[in-house]
Amino acid sequence: MTDQALNPAADVFELADVRRRIRAILIGSAGNLVEWYDFYAYTAFALYFAPAFFPQSDPVVQQLNAAVLFAATFLMRPLGGWLFGFIADHHGRRLSLTLSVVCMCFGSLIIAVTPTYAAIGIAAPAILALARVIEGLSLGGEYGASATYLSEVADASHRGFYSSFQYVTLIGGQLTAIIVLLLLQKVFLTPEELKQWGWRIPFVIGALLAIFAAVMRRKLPETDAFEAAKKIARPSGSIRGLLGYPRELLLVVGLTAGGTAAFYTFTTYMQTFVKLSVGLSEDQTTLVIFGSLIFATLLQPIYGALSDRIGRKPLFVFFGVAGTLSTIPILTTLKETKSPVMAFLLICAAWIFVAGYTSINAIVKAELFPTRVRALGVGLPYAITVSVFGGTAPAIALSFKSLGHEDWFYYYLSGVIFLSLLIYTTMRDTKHASAMHRHE
Repeated sequence: MTDQALNPAADVFELADVRRRIRAILIGSAGNLVEWYDFYAYTAFALYFAPAFFPQSDPVVQQLNAAVLFAATFLMRPLGGWLFGFIADHHGRRLSLTLSVVCMCFGSLIIAVTPTYAAIGIAAPAILALARVIEGLSLGGEYGASATYLSEVADASHRGFYSSFQYVTLIGGQLTAIIVLLLLQKVFLTPEELKQWGWRIPFVIGALLAIFAAVMRRKLPETDAFEAAKKIARPSGSIRGLLGYPRELLLVVGLTAGGTAAFYTFTTYMQTFVKLSVGLSEDQTTLVIFGSLIFATLLQPIYGALSDRIGRKPLFVFFGVAGTLSTIPILTTLKETKSPVMAFLLICAAWIFVAGYTSINAIVKAELFPTRVRALGVGLPYAITVSVFGGTAPAIALSFKSLGHEDWFYYYLSGVIFLSLLIYTTMRDTKHASAMHRHE
C-alpha cells in the first residue's frame, strides 16, 4: 500500500489546507477586483462625465484635464503605500486589506453625489479631485497588502500562478467597469441620459460592492508568515527598517518603471487612444477594449504558471526585449488603421509581451523582502514608481497629441521599457533566490 493510503488523515489535512488557501486567495482577489473596478470606473466613464466637470469645447482638452486629474491621484499612492504597508506589516495583512477597501468606498460615494460644474462651479472638479485622492490613497495601500497576502497564502511551488490572480482581478476590475458601461449604453439608458446623470450609477455600484468586500475581508485568515514573524521578532513596517534593503528598493523601482508605463498605456489610455486617434465610434471603442482585456486576463495565470516552471527572469526579459522592439510599430500601425478588428489584434499583440511583466511583477517584489517589511517593501517603492511612470502615461500621451507630436509618446514608452530591460538582464531570478521564508 502507498503512504497516502496508509495515512488518510494526512490527505484530509492536505485537502483542507488547499481549500483554505484557495478560499483566502479568492476572497482577497475579489476585494482587489472591487477596488480596481471603483478606480477604473472613472476612466471608463470619463468620456461621459468630463464635460460635466471640465466644460471645454475641445474634446481633447476635456480628456487631457481628466487625464491630468487621473495622474494627480497617483501622487497619493506613495502615501497609501506607506500607510497601509505599515498597517499590514505591523498589525496584519487582513486589517490593511479591509481598511483599504473601506477607503475606496468613500471615494466612490463622493464621486456619485458630486454636483456638476454648472451647479457649483469650480467646487465640482475640486470635490472630484478630493474623491480621486482618497481612491489613490486606497489603491496605494491595496497593491502592497494584496500582493503580500496572495504570495504568503500560496504554496511555494505555485506562487507565480496564484499571485498572477492579482492582475487577473486588477484587469477584471476594468472589465467589470466596461460591462457596466455596455449595459448602461445598450440596455438601460439613452446616450443623453448617460451624459446627464447615468454616469453616476457605476460609482454607486462600486461603493456598494466595496462594502460587501470589506465584510468578506474581515473574515480572512491571517497569513502563517505574518504570525511566524510576530513570534520571532517585533513587527516592523517602518521606513527605517525598509532602508536596510537599499538594493531591493532600487530593484522594485527599476523593474516596475517600464512595466507600469506599458500597462497603463494598453489599459487606461487605450480607450482614449482608439477613440480620438484611431477614430473608432464609442461602441467600437468599448468592444475593442473589452475584447483585448479578456485576452489579457487569460494570459495572466498562464504566464504565472510558466514562471513557476522556468523562473521569473525569463518572462521579464521577454517583456523587455519585445516591448522595446515592438511598441513603436504597434502604436504606429494602430493609429493608421480604421478597422476595429485590426485594432483589437494589435492591442492583443501588445498584451502578449506586456503580460510578461503584469503576471509576475507582484510575486517578484514579494520574494525580494523578508516578512517584517514585505508589505511596505512591495507597496511603497512600487507606488512611487507608478506615480512617476504609470499614472502619468495618459497625460504625457495626450500632451504630445495636443502639441501635434503624438508619435513622441511611442518613443518615450519604448525608452522606458528599455531602461527596465537593463534591470531585468542583471537581476537574480527571485524564484531561486527568494526571501519568502525570511521572517527577521
